[in-house]
Amino acid sequence: MSSSEIREAFLAFFESKGHQRVDSSSLVPANDPTLLFTNAGMVQFKDCFLGTEKRNYTRATSSQRCVRAGGKHNDLENVGYTARHHTFFEMLGNFSFGDYFKKEAIQFAWEFLTEVLKLPKEKLWVTVHDDDKESEAIWFNEIKIDQTRFSRLGDKDNFWAMGDTGPCGPCSEIFYDHGEEVAGGPPGSPEEDGDRYIEIWNLVFMQFNRSKDGSMAPLPRPSVDTGMGLERIAAVMQHVHNNYQIDLFDNLIRYIADIIEVKSLTNQSLRVIADHIRSCSFLILDGVMPGNEGRAYVLRRIIRRAIRHGNKLGVQGSFFHRLVEGLVQQMGDAYPELRQKQSIISETLLREEEQFARTLEQGMKILEQDIAHLEGSEIQGETLFKLYDTYGFPIDLTADIAREKGLTVDLAGFDVCMEEQKRRGREENQFITDYNESLNLNEQTEFLGYQQIEGQAVVQQLIVEGGLVDAITQDTKAEIVLDKTPFYAESGGQVGDKGILFGSDSEFEVIDTIKLRDAFLHRGIVRRGTIKRGESLSAKINTHERQEIALNHSATHLLHAALRQILGEHVEQKGSLVDSQRLRFDFSHPVAVTEEEIFKIEQLVNQQIRANHTVETQLTSIDQAKKLGAMMLFGEKYGETVRVLKMADFSVELCGGTHVKQTGDIGLFKVIGEQGIASGVRRIEAITGDSAVEYTQKQGWLINQLASSLKTDRLSLSEKVEQLIVKSKKQDREIDKLKLKISASQGGDLLSRAVDVVGVKLLAVKVDGVDAKGLRDLSDQLKSKLGSGIIVLAAELEGKLSLITGVTKDLTPRYHAGNLMKELSAMLDGRGGGRPDMAQGGGNNLAKLDEALAWVERWVSEQ
Repeated sequence: MSSSEIREAFLAFFESKGHQRVDSSSLVPANDPTLLFTNAGMVQFKDCFLGTEKRNYTRATSSQRCVRAGGKHNDLENVGYTARHHTFFEMLGNFSFGDYFKKEAIQFAWEFLTEVLKLPKEKLWVTVHDDDKESEAIWFNEIKIDQTRFSRLGDKDNFWAMGDTGPCGPCSEIFYDHGEEVAGGPPGSPEEDGDRYIEIWNLVFMQFNRSKDGSMAPLPRPSVDTGMGLERIAAVMQHVHNNYQIDLFDNLIRYIADIIEVKSLTNQSLRVIADHIRSCSFLILDGVMPGNEGRAYVLRRIIRRAIRHGNKLGVQGSFFHRLVEGLVQQMGDAYPELRQKQSIISETLLREEEQFARTLEQGMKILEQDIAHLEGSEIQGETLFKLYDTYGFPIDLTADIAREKGLTVDLAGFDVCMEEQKRRGREENQFITDYNESLNLNEQTEFLGYQQIEGQAVVQQLIVEGGLVDAITQDTKAEIVLDKTPFYAESGGQVGDKGILFGSDSEFEVIDTIKLRDAFLHRGIVRRGTIKRGESLSAKINTHERQEIALNHSATHLLHAALRQILGEHVEQKGSLVDSQRLRFDFSHPVAVTEEEIFKIEQLVNQQIRANHTVETQLTSIDQAKKLGAMMLFGEKYGETVRVLKMADFSVELCGGTHVKQTGDIGLFKVIGEQGIASGVRRIEAITGDSAVEYTQKQGWLINQLASSLKTDRLSLSEKVEQLIVKSKKQDREIDKLKLKISASQGGDLLSRAVDVVGVKLLAVKVDGVDAKGLRDLSDQLKSKLGSGIIVLAAELEGKLSLITGVTKDLTPRYHAGNLMKELSAMLDGRGGGRPDMAQGGGNNLAKLDEALAWVERWVSEQ
């Protein structure tokens, strides 16, 4: 069976057992900052297992794309060295949310493996947790497995937990026996690390909730979470012992070998490249762009690791981006979005390859500088790690260069730095859930704000400093949970509403509204009276703030659509912030947006505003929303029922925010800023309504003032400014020539001040009226006229010292200008360094200048 056939057989089998087929979720977990990447099939169902989300089904099946290449779950360094480690893989899974439990899960697994895939029963080995007598009985009495092919194991192997606290339970695992010709023993034996018995399916039975004290209480609705790696089961079905020999990889490796002209298909580097093109392409597909932090940094590391392995194979120039086509041929049918985004994935990889080429050049300069200033014959671990971590400089390349220069490398020190980084990564990326323990809120707030700006509500909970209370009094800062509210809670980039809650003799000022699970928290302060749990309050939002927010939010949707029309369909939202003052929109785009493009974007948005489209909303299923062409926003988590916001045919998006009724209500749209915030991600800031009108008026007033000051009219202002710039540059050049003449005139006088120190001519003096550039020019002139010698010049510039040291070529084997500058600038409370023949620096202690210049004579004599 091909990998595609296995994937479809699995999903179809569980559909026939009443499971809802669910699409793979994004590799970026929605609304879960504690997890770096989606690394298992259960991630998208986490809230279902926790009981905080209800769906219209209690059984599900999926083929989930996963990445394990950073944080707690990191297989990156093992890829290419083992038969089964990948940064990217697909996890087949079936799930029960309080529906069936152990018996059905075990029966389904055995039926699929032995009747659908027709695996020989004598080739399968089963394990259970040593305390799980229930599962053991099912395997023995219901399935009637061969009890000689069975193991009982402890917590390490057969107990699963979502985190230190929360849902957990025993596992039952199924292994495939590759035969006695392969080394290794069964699970639980001393030889279990061999490759004979390979785990193919893990059945997790979530039946307990673990508290902080370690105690475990039965869950009210036990659930099932299973996972079977597609690549592993494909290896079994295709009678190969190495995942890289299955059809998915074999075809891809052949494509790669053809592109980069490599003959040996078993080369380790080819496997690394094949694995990495999968993870990189799918990460970019899901909105991750290469960068220096978090997920972006992991993606950059994977790309550069692949490029390094290409270089090891002798590849010259950019090649990695050309491999996307081969991946699309293999996986485009299963994941059509891969084919749709093929061009943006290739372009992103090409930019990163080109940047890495420049980075290697920068890294070489850093390395050469370190070698030049090296004390001893070993490159320190800190330098190795800086080159590797900051510049992406491969450690083996650094070691090769060191060997050529007769140097060694401090690998132990490098390992210490690497381990420290891993330790920080583990701390930052732990999967933690409080399982409602820190604040046990089960309330659900009904949102009335689409139709109402005020209404009556009952106080369900009062929160002060993270704890629940029964009453709050004047001047108390608190959070109030109501049963229903017109206040919008911060979500989807839109800030929370402000306003007031008031009773007959009490008033609470709401300064923000946030959401905690299904409860809306009205955050603010009691201005008068006492408010008690259970009492009725009137809730009224700040209507002016709400309207201003609505203008900016609706304009954000128009901006998104305009960007895709003007810049291209690769544009995807990467984040937004909408408040009453302005809107901020982050989006994927490889280069800065030009002034001409901004003009076109503003023009298109304002055309849609003037068209005065009716803003329509409808509640529908997620599948129907996709058919309507609604945009799905990056990183958002959607339920089964979604809200579609439509502005004619120009903009169709999923959105739960508050909006204008007609686009004409926005009035005017004006971009006030554009900048890059990460590799491949740009940010636009804009304003609307009265703010945009006022901004435009102020711009007009400023232009009039400038035109008046420059004695020209508005239409000629640009030409006038250009004339002044040309004139200024011409004057600067003339000033530089005069400075050069002054330096030259000083040069003749200065040469007479040179002294002989141990047979070496030395000129160490302070000069006046010379800037840093003039100082360099003067040093070159003096070295030329001196013929052989050492130059040290100092000039005072705005209260600080500018320093330069120079050594003629014949003396550099003995004297190093950079080393001289290091010591000289340090004496003057400054810093500096450079090449053997020329170095620059600065100082802050003018009082010690004469002493420092006199010290230079001693330095020359002691070398």
